[in-house]
Amino acid sequence: MIQETIVTTQNSLGVAHIAPMGIHVNGEEFIILPFYPSTTLNNLLESKTAVINYCDDVRIFAGCLTGRRDWPLKPAEKINGQVLSCALAHTEVELVRMEEDAIRPKLFCRAVHSVNHAPFMGFNRGQYSVLEAAILISRLDRLPLEKIKSEIEYLRMGLEKTAGDREREAWSWVMAVIEDFKTGVKT
Repeated sequence: MIQETIVTTQNSLGVAHIAPMGIHVNGEEFIILPFYPSTTLNNLLESKTAVINYCDDVRIFAGCLTGRRDWPLKPAEKINGQVLSCALAHTEVELVRMEEDAIRPKLFCRAVHSVNHAPFMGFNRGQYSVLEAAILISRLDRLPLEKIKSEIEYLRMGLEKTAGDREREAWSWVMAVIEDFKTGVKT
């Protein structure tokens, strides 16, 4: 199973990095698959720890993919790391082993500590739409633009029917990235 999460890592200087990531969950095992090169990969190999944040604020997913990475953090409880302040729950993990891959190594982690902070009240279709659109912009260099545009049009229906202010704000960030890509503007 893959869970869409926000992974926080930090380097030896204590500088935190926030990244949306699909985490593979296999029983008690968490598999993080960052690409080479990436700050998440570097930090996790250096510190051997990460925090998996479960969050329903889709602005963080869209924000991280559109250059907005300044989200409030608080110290983790059992590892040297940072937790998203708005996380509904989080799991602090430590690296157990790595399977090398030239593009996307597999980092096998185990839970050290898990905490529920607030109840999950469910996603609306607007949140789903933003999450899927954010994933699409992470693939702008790998998918045909026509496919992305058709997916966006379908996702827009759910957004227009159910989105709140947060979802509309995040959607606007994602749409700006797509427009810049279409016109050749580098963001």
